[in-house]
Amino acid sequence: MSKSKKSRRSASPADRAAAAPQARSPHPRADHAAAVVRPGPVVDHPAVPNADSDVRGVLIQLVGSRLLLPNATIAEVMSYAPPEPVADAPDWLLGRIRWRGWQLPLIAFARLAALAEEKGGLGSKVVVLKALGGDAKSPYFAILTQGFPRLVTVSRDGLIIDADADDLPLGVQARVTLNQDDAFVPDLDAVEKLISEALAVAA
Repeated sequence: MSKSKKSRRSASPADRAAAAPQARSPHPRADHAAAVVRPGPVVDHPAVPNADSDVRGVLIQLVGSRLLLPNATIAEVMSYAPPEPVADAPDWLLGRIRWRGWQLPLIAFARLAALAEEKGGLGSKVVVLKALGGDAKSPYFAILTQGFPRLVTVSRDGLIIDADADDLPLGVQARVTLNQDDAFVPDLDAVEKLISEALAVAA
């Protein structure tokens, strides 16, 4: 028997376990075993999984921060083009864009939440989101992003929810860390109401 065959036959269970990650799915996941979920607020949001389930989510890159959203809320990702301005709108409401027959409000979330000054430019993208408010006249809105969203798997073991919820920015439901990536979970209902109020004033 050759030395190479003998080496493979004598491999220990620990050796085989160490080699196992190389055969996993091509979609990489961080080592959830090292993550510890700290006590924190109970976040009722589609991007936050139940104890017995994982959720497919996306990390959306803003200027200096990220948003964590459920993948199911995203309708499309497009290249940025200057929107049609809305008169008397707040600076975070960048304007309206045309998409599949709709005129969608485009917002800069980083501006809305006072996180950073954000504007569209080379490399920017627009993420069209399905509105959750149930308004048939406004079933979608759009968020300015810096690059394409990144698909992630959200599990309870890999998600840390910040317990300090007293100083959350406007439009934010929670601060979280997902596999060492810090992100905000947006309050989509609140954001939709802010958009609706801004458009009503500007009308």
